[in-house]
Amino acid sequence: MQENPAYSTERLSFNEAVAFVQQTGKAAFAAMPVFSDDENDADATAEGARVFLLLPDEDEGWILRFVAGPFFTSAYAANDVIPAEEIPERVRELLFMPTRCEDGWLTDQLQVLLGKLTQAAGIGEQMPDYEKMPVKGAGPEAVFPVNFIGGGKKPH
Repeated sequence: MQENPAYSTERLSFNEAVAFVQQTGKAAFAAMPVFSDDENDADATAEGARVFLLLPDEDEGWILRFVAGPFFTSAYAANDVIPAEEIPERVRELLFMPTRCEDGWLTDQLQVLLGKLTQAAGIGEQMPDYEKMPVKGAGPEAVFPVNFIGGGKKPH
């Protein structure tokens, strides 16, 4: 089977990912799991994620969409476009994976969105099939503050 040259298992720097998005009209993403604030919990599992998704845009050439939230809920803590001049340096230091993204994916539960992005990138074989799991948790009208998703202040 011949590999699609538009996709690669190589991670891209932010600037390389922007160029990829502009040249191909595809997407690129970086994801960060979010764990509880309990540093003493050795068995902690990810409670949610932060996803940085570079998408093609007719007006700007590309946009950065930031999606964050807890797993297994239909509500996001964030689903915003970050203007290029406001992108934090720590985001520009992330490595991005070439993929594709359909508009409808941005209304899926976060773990389903991650599954689709990784499948489209050709790296999703180890992801569980979350689409077939039952939905539980908050309704679509619920909104969680970003600091609720692993951004709480730690005591000094």
